[in-house]
Amino acid sequence: MPFDPATRPLTPNEARVLATLMEKARTVPDSYPMSLNGLLTGCNQKTSRDPVMTLSDADAQEALDSLKLLSLAFESSGNRTTRWEHNFQRGVGVPEQSAVLLGLLMLRGPQTAGELRINAERWYRFADISSVEAFLDELQERSAEKGGPLVMQLPRAPGAREQRWAHLLCGPVDTSSAPAASASAAPALAARVEALEAEVAELRSTVGRLCAELGLTPASLSPPGQD
Repeated sequence: MPFDPATRPLTPNEARVLATLMEKARTVPDSYPMSLNGLLTGCNQKTSRDPVMTLSDADAQEALDSLKLLSLAFESSGNRTTRWEHNFQRGVGVPEQSAVLLGLLMLRGPQTAGELRINAERWYRFADISSVEAFLDELQERSAEKGGPLVMQLPRAPGAREQRWAHLLCGPVDTSSAPAASASAAPALAARVEALEAEVAELRSTVGRLCAELGLTPASLSPPGQD
């Protein structure tokens, strides 16, 4: 029987630990399976997390023990340090694309289909927003025999162009306290700022390299019209 959140929903700590294992398996495979220390660092990241959490060693270990009982995580053997892996796709019974979307919703909170596609870049490349929406619809219409719906579409926030999606792995979502549209745009804005900062750093590096090859310094390059 697949994991059924209606019968036994995940706690916020369990969801954070599970989603962090899912993220690191895809984004830093060299560090996976994960030690407790590495996992704790990922759980308590200040970026790409909503909400930001501060779990202790005991919190993370308790969550891992519970996830193990639910067959959603397991210990790896053959290492002096205990390492952990997730078993999300098999334990919940969903394909990779659906697992990616659920992992992102657990880590970053409610998001639109467009935000999910952007945030999934390092996990899985969706062809377009329609592809994301198709998997979300499938998760929302999931039959009771398979464990029931795993996501829901939230009511449109005032002034918002698109509706956001939320996961149901921690139980029903309270839609009465949905944040305003400006708050829903925050994760996407943060992702854009992060990408732009990386692009600027890369451009600066390129300019510095070209200046070195030409025997110049960046300061010696005058802006147009100031020669």
